[in-house]
Amino acid sequence: MADAERGAIKSLPGGIVPRVLHSWWAPRRVVRGLSAMPEGAKLAVLMAAMLIFLIAQAPAHARMAQLDPSIPFQARMGGALLAVMFMMPILAYAVAALVSGLSRLSPWRLSPGDSRLALFWSLLAVAPAMLLAGLVAGLIGPGPALTVAQAVSGAGFLVIWGAGMAALARRA
Repeated sequence: MADAERGAIKSLPGGIVPRVLHSWWAPRRVVRGLSAMPEGAKLAVLMAAMLIFLIAQAPAHARMAQLDPSIPFQARMGGALLAVMFMMPILAYAVAALVSGLSRLSPWRLSPGDSRLALFWSLLAVAPAMLLAGLVAGLIGPGPALTVAQAVSGAGFLVIWGAGMAALARRA
């Protein structure tokens, strides 16, 4: 690793929140700085992201429960809890394994642990945008504002995930 690169990694802000915010303009540097993260911490990052995603869904579910009271808010949030906290982590691990396996077909290899880190960190890094999209869905509802908020969230996720994979991939 070059001296300039080492200095850039050391200059990263400490803590989770500054790193999440920093991920929006320098995702490679942030993910590279997290490359030594232990497996338990990666799981904690994933579960934190999923918890924030669950919280982000609450305003939209409250709005839908007001508009259609046949399905109460608690039932809607119960379904979201099952999907986000139990099914999504399994899906995230499967996607990370698939990406790692597919990387073997290219000259750039991504280890399973690095694939998990890139995916899980991108989910956590995009969580503030997901909170914004959830607020827009709950307060404004469907429309151009929600479309823009969701597009920013989706594009941010793809950019951060791609940059994270690029930062951690190694030439075969």
